[in-house]
Amino acid sequence: MDKRILERILGGELEVSAIGLGCMGFTQSYPPYIPDEDAIKVIRGAYDEGVSFFDTAEVYGPYKNEDLLGRALEPIRNHVIIATKFGYDIENNTLDASGRPIALSSKPEVIRKAIEGSLRRLRTDHIDLYYQHRVDPGTPIEEVAECIKDLIREGKVLHWGLSEASAQTIERADKVLHLAAVQSEYSMWYRNPEKEILPTLERLGIGFVPFSPLGKAVLTGRFNKDTKFGKDDFRSQIPRFSEENLKHNLELTDYVKAVAERKGTTPAAVALAWLLNQKPWIVPIPGTKRIERVRENISSVNVEFSEEELEEIRNVLNSIEIEGDRYPEEQERLTGR
Repeated sequence: MDKRILERILGGELEVSAIGLGCMGFTQSYPPYIPDEDAIKVIRGAYDEGVSFFDTAEVYGPYKNEDLLGRALEPIRNHVIIATKFGYDIENNTLDASGRPIALSSKPEVIRKAIEGSLRRLRTDHIDLYYQHRVDPGTPIEEVAECIKDLIREGKVLHWGLSEASAQTIERADKVLHLAAVQSEYSMWYRNPEKEILPTLERLGIGFVPFSPLGKAVLTGRFNKDTKFGKDDFRSQIPRFSEENLKHNLELTDYVKAVAERKGTTPAAVALAWLLNQKPWIVPIPGTKRIERVRENISSVNVEFSEEELEEIRNVLNSIEIEGDRYPEEQERLTGR
């Protein structure tokens, strides 16, 4: 596929492929994990298919995901955009059952320690897009922005962003240092950003990077009413994936399948194409461990909707009420700050 087909702009100047690759699942939350050598083949294969935008974080693992991505992208570093995230004082925090830090910290000294570790693991001298992973209520966002401004002056960071922040925090951060992007969950399965986040981003000229754009795979059509998730699968902790809720929520999956049949494509391609059609500055980052899924996801750029079709889809989405929260309670408390 011609890479030029995939170009989009975040924040007015950061050029990325219209579909990125979320890399968390290679090392966290969605077992079974494939061997590193196979993961590296998928990541490099994604680049060969036209993906230039790769997303990771120091907390994924912790550290393992950045190390994997660094090894995979080192030979093509100058041709890709790497996004990673800070926001946890990992070494000094306790860990949850999945090995993830549960405390937040975006103090300047923590950020500076984080950037040095990320640069080393990613085998690079700069981070293209550096997100605050979650807003730290103990550190004013203006102080965070000033620290990132210093890192940009030093050439260690080129652009910055926020993840799962409130519209108010986005406004405050952007006043100090323009944000290239905000990353939050957004899909046919979870549309809350439409209320306040998307209007704020449009007004400020900030890009939007939806994670879980396939609803943690529910929009691919892979699941049915009898699907069970293992205890080590993050979805087993999510209320909307509980046995009772999932049975109800598959109404949305069935509709996406029907649209895909009409369009002669796959449910995943429909779900991603719908996102791409919302705004020209939206860049989804679906995760996968299989190169054939990468190709399927990229095919979404060729799925076209008429205005009438988009209106029909929105009307149907508005009529379907998804049961259950999108996060366990303790994780939801870290968002929207």
